[in-house]
Formats: sequence, C-alpha cells, structure tokens
Amino acid sequence: MTELLIGYACLSTNEQDLTAQQNALERLGVRPNLIYTDHGLTGTNRARPGLREALAACRGGDTLVVAKLDRLARSLRDAKDIIDELTAKDVKLSIGGSVHDPNDPVGRLLFNVLAMVAEFESDLIRTRTKEGMQVAKAKGRLLGKQPKLSHTQQRHLIELHDAGTHSAGEIAELFNVARSTVY
Repeated sequence: MTELLIGYACLSTNEQDLTAQQNALERLGVRPNLIYTDHGLTGTNRARPGLREALAACRGGDTLVVAKLDRLARSLRDAKDIIDELTAKDVKLSIGGSVHDPNDPVGRLLFNVLAMVAEFESDLIRTRTKEGMQVAKAKGRLLGKQPKLSHTQQRHLIELHDAGTHSAGEIAELFNVARSTVY
C-alpha cells in the first residue's frame, strides 16, 4: 500500500483566496485531488467539514500536510486533539515540509510550542479586533448591520399593513424583503 500525502488548507473568510496555500501544498508534494479545504471557517472552529474529510482520508502511514500550523488549529487543545487522532491512526503531520514525530520528545516539544504560538496569535487578533471596534464605536463609525428599508419605506410598509389590504407575504414581495422583515 502506498503512503499518501493528504493536504489541508483553510481560510477564515470567504473573501480570502486559497491559491497560495494550495500552491504551497502542491510544492510539498500533495496531489491537487488530495487537498481538502475549508472556506469561511476559522481554525478556532473544530467543526470544519474539509478537516473532517482530510482526517477521514488519512490511513496508517499517510502524512497530513498543512502549509502552517495555524491553518490546522488555533488553540493548543484542538492541535493536541488533532495530533492525538493522527497518532492513533499512525498518520504523520507535516507542517510546511517539516514532519512532526509525536513519539519523539523534541518533536512533541516543538509541536506544543508552535501550537501555543498559533493560539497566542489568535488571541492577539481577537484583542486587536475588539479594541478597533471600541474605537470605531466611540467615534460613531460602528453602525452595525444597515436596515433593509429606509424610514420612508418603513412608514409605507406600516401603512399597508395597518390598512389590512395586503397579507404579510404580499407586502414582503412588494418591498423585496423576507416576511420576517415585515413582522
């Protein structure tokens, strides 16, 4: 049985592009049809379909390949859970071309340090985002989600609803909104 290189790439937002990670995985020897991806899901979210598929595709002797550890997990607990699952299946982990050996004390130490750095980086991003939102809110720039209807449209919708001549579904269709917006 041949040992396979199974690739995994992940991006946290739909606006980002997976091409750089996919190219890196291909340079590391992963065939394009064996690259599993998640788009719009962060490394802090353990319920990622692409990750589940990649882990399920791994068999004993295979190697799971990621471009960077933070693409696999953003917390030490998740990283350890994933490495424990891989170890139980006798699957190696390659991070940017460096193969992690979970049975080697130095390998375990380096993996834990990398996982802690990934978690620390995630915490920093979260903190900076909160600080930025607080500053924007203080300056009156954080407006949140914009209303679907203008004030004039809202008044007109209420008039139609109060008149009782149209159902909520008809009003929703007239204003091109969901019925829940009408309610």
